[in-house]
Parts: sequence; C-alpha cells; structure tokens
Amino acid sequence: MRSHSEWFPEALLSLLYVPEHVDFNSPAVSCDCLAHVYGNAADHPDRVRRYPSDMTDAEWAAVRPLLPVPAWFQGRGGRSEGYCHRQLLDAIRYLVAGGISWRAMPADFPAWARVYASFRRWREQGLIIEFHDRLRGKVREREGREADPTAGITDAQSVRAAATVPAASRGYDDGKKVPGRKRHIVTDTLGLLLAVAVTATNIGDRGAAAGLLMRLHRLHRDITLVRADGGYTGSLVGWCRAFDHSPSTFAGVASRPSSTAISLARSGP
Repeated sequence: MRSHSEWFPEALLSLLYVPEHVDFNSPAVSCDCLAHVYGNAADHPDRVRRYPSDMTDAEWAAVRPLLPVPAWFQGRGGRSEGYCHRQLLDAIRYLVAGGISWRAMPADFPAWARVYASFRRWREQGLIIEFHDRLRGKVREREGREADPTAGITDAQSVRAAATVPAASRGYDDGKKVPGRKRHIVTDTLGLLLAVAVTATNIGDRGAAAGLLMRLHRLHRDITLVRADGGYTGSLVGWCRAFDHSPSTFAGVASRPSSTAISLARSGP
C-alpha cells in the first residue's frame, strides 16, 4: 500500500482544505479552520492556549492544509461542525503527551466524545499516518538526507503486559522470561519509525519478520536494504531468497553470524 503522500501529489493535497484565509461569518472568532469560517464553531468560546502540547501558529499553518474537507462542506449531508479543528487537534496532542484517558480530557477542550469522534474519523482517513510520514521526511531533510529512506533496521522487543491485556493476544517469551506482547519495528538509519507490528511474545522474530517486511515493501518502495541482528538468520534468509513478489524480489544475505542484511532489490520497473 502506498503512503498517502504518493496517493495525493502536493497540488492535490492543498485542495483537501481551504488554503487561504477568508472572511469569517462572525467577527468574534480567532481561528481560520473550516468549522470557524463556514461552520458554527464561533458559537463556542475560544480557549486560552496554556499547555506545552498546544500547537504554535507555525505548526497549525503546516497542519491546516492537510485536514480533510468535512462531508457537510462538500454538500454530502450532515450538520455544520460546531467545534474548532485546531482545538480538537490540541486536545488530541494533550491526551498523547499526558497519557491520559479520553474521559479525563480537561474541561477547556471540547467534550471528550467529540474529540474522540474526530480522531477516529481522521485516523480512518489516513490523516495520522500522513502527519507522521511528513514529519519524518522533514526530520530526514533537516539531517541532510532524502525525505524517503532507502535502508532500514529491524528489531523486536518483548514487553510485559498488564493484567488487563486479553490472554488471547499475549504470550510468554521463553528466552527472555517475559509474559506479554512483542513489538516488531523497522526504522530508518536515524531511528525514525517506518513499520510496526505487535504480536504475542511467543511469536519469534523470524516468524513476524516476513509479514513485517512485506508491509514495509508496500509502504516504502525505495527501501532496498534492511539490517538485523543474528536472530533473523536461518529460515528468514531462505524465505527472502525464495519469495517472488513481482515486480520486485526479496533477497536475504547473511553478512556475518551476528547480523543479517536483508536486501529488497527490484527485479522489474
């Protein structure tokens, strides 16, 4: 699956939201989101930005063009939105930064149920992934790299699960003596996340790597090399060599006993 940056060129992404400032329906507003400009958000009082997680004006200017146009704005039904999009995003950022539950949302934000509904809708539309991918590209460019990586690093970590985690989704890592879940990740060479999978801890690194590499290949077509430790040798290398996924082929090569280099080499256009 391609990233959303590949689906929508820059020119088309700018059409997902009104890019220019326009005249407000009410003179008593302080935000240029669609809910304020064309909706009913001006009916609710503005909030004082007091938390470190609140977006700066520069951050909002970068985020605003990426927000999807609501159905009501496109004439596809529904009522005009009554909550500021910037406040909704600030609320989500506060929740992530503080690690709180949705129901513990401070009273100066919109109601938690409204914030969660917006988050769920934006997540389903791929907005969260788009934010992450663009931020990763900007960080890479700031470090003098290309926005799209060509190499990665994969590893896994077993994490002890809380008692509330369902038994069906957790296991026991015999090697590390850890009951719970295991996260399998691929990062670029700067340590920025490219792909992730979560399994029970009894799933071995090699067992989860095949699916993870296939997903990585779909999301990041420019990746040609993934480095791993010695836990990824053996059957995984043979799987990589045998796997044929036109127009590209996976080929795994063990560089030394303690590490593995998995080459994702193109065999076609």
